[in-house]
Amino acid sequence: MADSQQLLHLVFGGELTDPQSTEFVDTESLDLVGIYPNYKSALVAWRSKAQASVDDANMRYFIVHMHRMIDPEP
Repeated sequence: MADSQQLLHLVFGGELTDPQSTEFVDTESLDLVGIYPNYKSALVAWRSKAQASVDDANMRYFIVHMHRMIDPEP
Protein backbone atom coordinates (compact mmCIF):
# COMPACT_ATOMS: atom_id res chain seq x y z
CA MET A 1 0.00 0.00 0.00
CA ALA A 2 1.39 3.40 -0.94
CA ASP A 3 0.87 6.63 0.99
CA SER A 4 -2.92 6.38 0.99
CA GLN A 5 -4.97 4.76 3.73
CA GLN A 6 -7.04 1.72 2.80
CA LEU A 7 -10.75 2.57 3.10
CA LEU A 8 -12.84 -0.39 1.95
CA HIS A 9 -16.00 0.17 -0.10
CA LEU A 10 -18.57 -2.39 -1.27
CA VAL A 11 -20.44 -1.93 -4.56
CA PHE A 12 -23.67 -3.88 -4.98
CA GLY A 13 -27.10 -3.55 -6.53
CA GLY A 14 -30.28 -5.21 -7.59
CA GLU A 15 -33.88 -4.78 -8.57
CA LEU A 16 -35.93 -2.62 -6.21
CA THR A 17 -39.62 -3.19 -5.40
CA ASP A 18 -40.17 0.50 -6.18
CA PRO A 19 -37.73 3.07 -7.59
CA GLN A 20 -38.46 5.34 -4.59
CA SER A 21 -37.47 2.69 -2.04
CA THR A 22 -34.37 0.75 -1.07
CA GLU A 23 -36.18 -2.58 -0.67
CA PHE A 24 -34.94 -5.27 -3.04
CA VAL A 25 -37.21 -7.69 -4.91
CA ASP A 26 -34.92 -10.67 -4.20
CA THR A 27 -31.95 -10.35 -1.86
CA GLU A 28 -30.58 -13.70 -3.06
CA SER A 29 -30.08 -12.29 -6.55
CA LEU A 30 -28.20 -9.13 -5.54
CA ASP A 31 -25.32 -8.24 -7.83
CA LEU A 32 -22.25 -8.10 -5.57
CA VAL A 33 -19.92 -6.14 -7.81
CA GLY A 34 -16.94 -6.13 -5.47
CA ILE A 35 -14.99 -4.66 -2.59
CA TYR A 36 -12.60 -1.83 -3.43
CA PRO A 37 -9.69 -0.31 -1.49
CA ASN A 38 -10.84 3.30 -1.92
CA TYR A 39 -13.82 5.41 -2.92
CA LYS A 40 -12.38 6.39 -6.29
CA SER A 41 -12.14 2.81 -7.55
CA ALA A 42 -15.56 1.96 -6.07
CA LEU A 43 -17.06 4.94 -7.89
CA VAL A 44 -15.65 3.72 -11.22
CA ALA A 45 -17.25 0.28 -10.67
CA TRP A 46 -20.54 1.81 -9.48
CA ARG A 47 -20.73 4.18 -12.46
CA SER A 48 -20.12 1.32 -14.91
CA LYS A 49 -22.92 -0.80 -13.42
CA ALA A 50 -25.31 2.14 -13.00
CA GLN A 51 -24.83 3.26 -16.60
CA ALA A 52 -25.31 -0.29 -17.89
CA SER A 53 -28.68 -0.49 -16.13
CA VAL A 54 -29.89 3.07 -16.83
CA ASP A 55 -32.88 1.83 -18.87
CA ASP A 56 -34.24 -0.20 -15.94
CA ALA A 57 -35.79 2.22 -13.41
CA ASN A 58 -36.05 -0.51 -10.76
CA MET A 59 -32.37 -1.49 -10.94
CA ARG A 60 -30.11 0.44 -8.57
CA TYR A 61 -26.53 0.21 -7.39
CA PHE A 62 -25.03 1.44 -4.12
CA ILE A 63 -21.63 2.16 -2.60
CA VAL A 64 -21.28 1.12 1.04
CA HIS A 65 -18.49 2.69 3.07
CA MET A 66 -17.37 -0.51 4.80
CA HIS A 67 -14.51 1.23 6.58
CA ARG A 68 -17.08 3.23 8.56
CA MET A 69 -18.67 0.01 9.78
CA ILE A 70 -15.34 -1.60 10.64
CA ASP A 71 -14.02 1.46 12.50
CA PRO A 72 -16.84 3.94 13.20
CA GLU A 73 -14.49 6.46 14.84
CA PRO A 74 -13.63 9.37 12.50
